[in-house]
Amino acid sequence: MNPKVGDLAGNAALIRRVRDTAAEHKADLVVFPELSITGYPPEDLVLRPAFVAAAARTLSDLASEQRSGTPAVVVGLPWIGDGRLHNAVALLDDGRCEMRFKHELPNYGVFDEKRVFTPGPLPEPVDFRGLRLGLPICEDVWLSNVTGHLASRGAEIMLVPNGSPFEVDKFEERLELVRRRTSECGRPLAYVNQVGGQDELVFDGGSFVMNAEGQLAHVLPFWAESLTVTEWHREGGRYRCSGTHAWAAEPRLSAIYHAMMLGLRDYVHKNGFRGIVLGLSGGIDSALTAVVAVDALGPDRVRGVRLPSKFTTDASMEDAVDSARALGMALETVAIGEVVDAAERSLAPLFDGRPRDVTEENVQARARGLLLMACSNKFGELLVTTGNKSEMSVGYATLYGDMCGGYSVLKDVYKTEVYALAGWRNQHTPGGALGPGGRVVPESSITKAPTAELRPNQTDQDSLPPYEELDAILQGLIEEEYSVDDIVSRGFARDTVVRVQRLLYSAEYKRRQAPPGVKITRRSFGRDRRYPLTNGFRES
Repeated sequence: MNPKVGDLAGNAALIRRVRDTAAEHKADLVVFPELSITGYPPEDLVLRPAFVAAAARTLSDLASEQRSGTPAVVVGLPWIGDGRLHNAVALLDDGRCEMRFKHELPNYGVFDEKRVFTPGPLPEPVDFRGLRLGLPICEDVWLSNVTGHLASRGAEIMLVPNGSPFEVDKFEERLELVRRRTSECGRPLAYVNQVGGQDELVFDGGSFVMNAEGQLAHVLPFWAESLTVTEWHREGGRYRCSGTHAWAAEPRLSAIYHAMMLGLRDYVHKNGFRGIVLGLSGGIDSALTAVVAVDALGPDRVRGVRLPSKFTTDASMEDAVDSARALGMALETVAIGEVVDAAERSLAPLFDGRPRDVTEENVQARARGLLLMACSNKFGELLVTTGNKSEMSVGYATLYGDMCGGYSVLKDVYKTEVYALAGWRNQHTPGGALGPGGRVVPESSITKAPTAELRPNQTDQDSLPPYEELDAILQGLIEEEYSVDDIVSRGFARDTVVRVQRLLYSAEYKRRQAPPGVKITRRSFGRDRRYPLTNGFRES
């Protein structure tokens, strides 16, 4: 299920449609993801009494519709119990409403449920049409105590509503986790996950059923809503789900690309934008961003804008044309020279006698931001920025310039991965993509030296180490939280590591003002990594 946070009526309508479709298949029970009535994560919305009350009314409406002979439903919502707010799940069946509360509240990474919810007691099984169900919620299966308790109290099947966001290689982690739980408690488990984009998180779906011996019976599709009907039988006094599934991991680059595409599509749709506008420079970052945008929304809803300055080369102009032509998207050209000249004339009396430096380079970048935001305002289109994680890590971006915009597709993608994704997309057309197949990223954009083109003959490597080296150091500092000594021991020069660390810490204030973007790695910038802006700690 792909809910929209806060859209209680829309989410309830989706629940009803799925329930009615399941009735046509003569299903007994339909299980929806965690907090399905409100969408996940609702964050501080649950601190508003009016919101919690509205969710309760929605549950009451759904419960009143349950009749004998129709499928029961398992839905989630915030619920006041014993005067405290809980992350709850409700089983609705023919006038019954059985409520259970989440016991283990995650409080790490992007999760801070302990801030808004109170843990429930260890949940008891629910009697349902002749069997006993365990209803642990998401984090409840990451530790063994909840499923162990449910099994000891007679639960025969574990049904687990989840709101588990995507990270690379996380699905394998889910499988191994559930395999441990089924082995420990000797019960089959159905893991039901949300799908879709919500702010900086994207949920990959991939719900699955695993029998007690660790064998997969079903794996639902990734990246799309789906309803699968399963059949369960008693064998040797225990329940077992019919079917077998031989699962193979989705290639890493394919998973990352689908996450970027779905996250952008849902951000645009759920926030009501008409389409997307982006600066198309001819470089690899803007070329890949344009492809993701076209794949997510279709070429008729994506507008590229070339913003040449006196330093923009003819080759870059042509590369932008090649990108737009390959994708079938619109391309406009708005020169920034007059805007830059006017700004420099206004500043000339104040700057008299001072040499040109990065200030004038940033005026160019901010002129582009000004003009792109004007396009966004005029056409009702979301301005998408094109910077990558490598640049944002070290502050190689202009605040209110190329950082200007409402969403960042590549925010959690390192530069080396940008090249890999461009190559992958030129060879593959992802499922659900609305863009064309074939080579959609120009070869010149891939092979030429990356440059901001804010001064003559500029390249990124004038200011930064080679990206292969930079990205390896950054992954050590960010994802792994390694010390400088740890990273130096991997063969990197100490001076380089210390410099990258200094740049990383110094750019925190920029990242705090950066637009949201899809979480891809274990430690994305945002709720995953909360460093102070004012920070005097450095390693040498």
